[in-house]
Amino acid sequence: MTRISLTDMVLDNHVDSRDFTKRGKPRWLRMQLPQSEHYHELRQLVAKNNLHTVCQEARCPNMGECWSHGVATLMILGDTCTRSCGFCNIKTGKPPVLDIDEPRRVGEAVAIMNLRFVCITSVNRDELPDGGAKIWAETIREIRTQAPNTQIEALIPDFCGDWSALQTVLDAKPDVLNHNLETVARMYRVVRPQAKYERSMELLRRAKEQGFVAKTSIMAGIGETDAEIEQLMHDLLKMTATDHGACDILTIGQYLQPSANHLPVQRFVHPDTFAAYKTLGESLGITHVESGPMVRSSYHADQQAKLASEAMDARG
Repeated sequence: MTRISLTDMVLDNHVDSRDFTKRGKPRWLRMQLPQSEHYHELRQLVAKNNLHTVCQEARCPNMGECWSHGVATLMILGDTCTRSCGFCNIKTGKPPVLDIDEPRRVGEAVAIMNLRFVCITSVNRDELPDGGAKIWAETIREIRTQAPNTQIEALIPDFCGDWSALQTVLDAKPDVLNHNLETVARMYRVVRPQAKYERSMELLRRAKEQGFVAKTSIMAGIGETDAEIEQLMHDLLKMTATDHGACDILTIGQYLQPSANHLPVQRFVHPDTFAAYKTLGESLGITHVESGPMVRSSYHADQQAKLASEAMDARG
């Protein structure tokens, strides 16, 4: 069988100066203003109930589309991270005291927002013995109790390789287990200095070993090459393979520098190249690849979960 390579596809088209806006970004990175009635209703609910969404904090370009479809991302375990990743805009420092009532409030918030699908994520809490795994599990259970019709995607940290902590989360049975690789192996020292490429792969493998829909995400344009993205895809399929298949969902989006203190953008990847990433990944055996300049980890999360579950059912 002939191996398909990114070098055989349309890659890194020359970007003409006319493609750039006055802010120095390509025109394909322009954000669309949300218009739907459901989006505005949800925004009013969030404001009225003092809810905290990553969608707003991160100024996600897809917030309007996702909220219009009843999908949102909430962050637990506070707003202070114990790690210092080179791409992330969440503040680093000593986290506040653990809020043990948070799971109940998150469940209540999901019910108030009447979400069809919720993505839960968190900061890293490396100072805690279990990395916050118990709060994670209790949050999932509270959502099940207070919003039983809502599907749950858990975008978890690596828990420093504490597999018993991971098991605590898996035992709570989220619909999708998401852990982001963020970048290629070579870039970890700069992009994720306190993380390990192989450890993140092992986490995804353990989720697949227990039959979960497994998902991950990477950024393009932060210093990697297309050949390295191709290698990551091969690694993902090889290192997460189990009797239940390999990693099901991969999302790829353009890295954008949050501030002057973060890693600079090394390149703006052309939409045709993102299309080539999708073609290659799915041809290699990844069930679904969501790839585009504006794609973020939770973009179309509900649709991805449906496609992955159907593929798993078809495999038996």
